[in-house]
Amino acid sequence: MDSTTITQVLAFTLPSLITGAVAYYLFDAHFKDQKNTRRWLLQKDNQSATLPLRLQAYERMTLFMERINPSQLMVRIAPLSNDKYEYRNLVIAQVEQEFEHNLAQQIYISNECWSIVVTAKNATNQMIRLATENEKVTDADSLRELIISDLLQKSSPSSAALAFIRDEVGQLW
Repeated sequence: MDSTTITQVLAFTLPSLITGAVAYYLFDAHFKDQKNTRRWLLQKDNQSATLPLRLQAYERMTLFMERINPSQLMVRIAPLSNDKYEYRNLVIAQVEQEFEHNLAQQIYISNECWSIVVTAKNATNQMIRLATENEKVTDADSLRELIISDLLQKSSPSSAALAFIRDEVGQLW
């Protein structure tokens, strides 16, 4: 082959390669844009389907926080005997039962919110345990009185968790 033939082949091939590369780039960008648009539409559809589930989970967590509020627990759960340790175990068992009943809700709420809910539950249990060890507490009724009077002076662990839940639900809108 002579140099003119090679030059002619390059003259025809080079523009074709450039045109092919531009077409590939444009089609690739178009398909990526279409893929992103489809993903966005799916997320939008899923969000409208999952929002009620998420709101329901936050409602359940709010109810859980209200039910484990120590003042609510002391009023709702009557002691079976005068033994303060038996009463402590009964109340903590109720808190744990409520918690286990709501375990599945963690799927629908944020990790941070779930962490705060677990912390509030543990702090409530700890508050009850510490009150039981107080020397003023001699029986189940005095344990109830001490916990309720402590809550008059400071807020319950579930109050902080409820405030966080309200803030997080406000951000969903």
